[in-house]
Amino acid sequence: MAQTKGGLSIKDAELFVNKIIAGKLRLHQVDLPASEAVEIRRKAVEKLTGADLGGISAYVIDAESSSKRNIENMIGAVQVPVGIAGPLAVSGQYANGEFYVPLATTEGALVASVNRGCKAITEAGGAYVRILNDEMTRAPVFAVSNIDEAQRVVEWVKKPANFAKLQKATEETTKHGKLIRIDPYVVADNVFLRCAFDTKDALGMNMVTIATDRLSDVIVDELNIRLVALSGNMCIDKKPAAINLIEGRGKNVIAETSMPRNVVKRVLKTTPESLSDVHYRKNVLGSIKAGSLGFNAHAANVVAAIFIATGQDAAHVVEASTAITSLSVRGDELYASVSIPSLPVGTVGGGTTVKTQEECLSIMGVAGGGAPPGAHARKFAEIACCAVLAGELSLLAALAAHHLARAHETLGR
Repeated sequence: MAQTKGGLSIKDAELFVNKIIAGKLRLHQVDLPASEAVEIRRKAVEKLTGADLGGISAYVIDAESSSKRNIENMIGAVQVPVGIAGPLAVSGQYANGEFYVPLATTEGALVASVNRGCKAITEAGGAYVRILNDEMTRAPVFAVSNIDEAQRVVEWVKKPANFAKLQKATEETTKHGKLIRIDPYVVADNVFLRCAFDTKDALGMNMVTIATDRLSDVIVDELNIRLVALSGNMCIDKKPAAINLIEGRGKNVIAETSMPRNVVKRVLKTTPESLSDVHYRKNVLGSIKAGSLGFNAHAANVVAAIFIATGQDAAHVVEASTAITSLSVRGDELYASVSIPSLPVGTVGGGTTVKTQEECLSIMGVAGGGAPPGAHARKFAEIACCAVLAGELSLLAALAAHHLARAHETLGR
């Protein structure tokens, strides 16, 4: 008897497909091994929409694993081309040496541009990078009856003995996360508690959400107030926000390099003065006039490509886009720096467990947990920040030399 790829008979598979089409079976109700369920859902969607889904039917990732932890109603996988930029010389606390950076994108010219920036930085002696802060936040909002009660909540949370009680409660939910501090904010009859955690090698969104839920239970029991929402948007994730620009969220990273004039001219085809001029008029004045929260050329472009390649939560590109680029002429050298106050990344959990994304992490030597815990995620953040610096330098150079349109005509049509 003819069978599907998963081993189910074609006749039985057709019965499932027909039930979905008739509305008698929902996509999530296909109770079969993952590979068979994926195939049946895909065939049903093809018939329902008239689309040819032969392309997304070809993939190497483990459908069983992905269906349990990464995706619902799986019908296949979308493939994004992955390119490599590098070598990129990095001098950090966790990343030291020359690295190749995987970039998943469909934008022609992006990898070539970052690659040129990597060459310039490496020939200049590399990029120096440091992580200033590392914490993931979740901010529940509580309803109180008046501002006196709000003040009572704030004072209670600030007492060391009470903080220790909350810290102990959160540690009952995770072996890896640790509550670092709680910053209270009051608006009318609402108290927002911005809870900051060390999440080691995990990005940690799920970790801090579960831990904060437990913490909130303790506060409700102790203070007899009402939890309105576990996330009150003071966290703040996946949205542009000044608090992340100022306080940071995830890894707060800064990379810098000093580039001799001859490297700028030979590799970037411009001068330190022209680069600094474009930066000031574009990244500074243009961003101010536009009311931008980020002062950079295209930091999100590079971050997005790295995130997609390595299984990060792509929506966090929003936070990373608030990067600040700084360029100035110092003697006969160009000083260039990128500050990314909010770079939420991880090397364990979530999309990092998908085979292809795990392989991309392994290119940089950061797949899985580090030793000590947290070392891999911080190494990854250092490399990513330096890659953003490479992308900033190359794009600004293309603008300074009036080469941007030509590059896209050649590589990005």
